[in-house]
Amino acid sequence: MHEVLERTFSLFDQEEVIKLWDLCGLTKPWNDPIKDIKRKTDLNDNCFFVFESNNKIIGTVMIGYDGHRGNVYYFCVHPDFQRKNIGSKIMNKVEEILKGMNCPKVNIMVRSTNLKVTNFYESLEYKKEDTIILGKRLIHDN
Repeated sequence: MHEVLERTFSLFDQEEVIKLWDLCGLTKPWNDPIKDIKRKTDLNDNCFFVFESNNKIIGTVMIGYDGHRGNVYYFCVHPDFQRKNIGSKIMNKVEEILKGMNCPKVNIMVRSTNLKVTNFYESLEYKKEDTIILGKRLIHDN
């Protein structure tokens, strides 16, 4: 097993990151990954990370914090690297960063089409909550 290195996302990573997101099923027609990346990098909050092994990106995560709750977006690990404790290490890093921001709680939204990952989150002591998420598109990109 090769060492996994963590670093902040760079625009040079964009193509490789989007390929990984496609492979992991994170891209959807209503979410343009290029626009999502631009919106995140425009914030200049340094909360978009990539994880590399052998100079290949094998994981990503975006972190958001609004002063009330932290959120995790575009979190994935390449299928060849899953079940090797890499996802757990990434989530530990996410929690460290959010704690450093004095964030009291982190939320993770999981699409109903991706419920198989809930076992992973539950193994990290995340609990299913009785919450309904409502959304409204403010910008219609498509």
